[in-house]
Amino acid sequence: MYAIVEIAGQQFKVEKDYKVYVHRLDAEEGAQVEFENVLLVDNDGSVKIGTPKVEGAKVTAKVLAHVKADKVIIFKKRRRKTYERKRGHRQSMTQIQIEAINA
Repeated sequence: MYAIVEIAGQQFKVEKDYKVYVHRLDAEEGAQVEFENVLLVDNDGSVKIGTPKVEGAKVTAKVLAHVKADKVIIFKKRRRKTYERKRGHRQSMTQIQIEAINA
């Protein structure tokens, strides 16, 4: 059984016991969170497609940790102009574990 769910503006294909990194959520570590924007549910070949979401379906997850993603380097250069600029960015992420898919 799997579901496609929208979490923090992004879509993820999730199954039970999957660990997923999503954009930072406003929840404490160890807290339960529910996502109700379920777009598709597949239960052993029985597919329910939402328009735009599946009615009555929700995904329950547990917040494991708040972490930062790997650093992304932004480097800009204009040749022959002595212009170079180097910046870095680390996105704040939340690691969640999917506990149940209710459809």
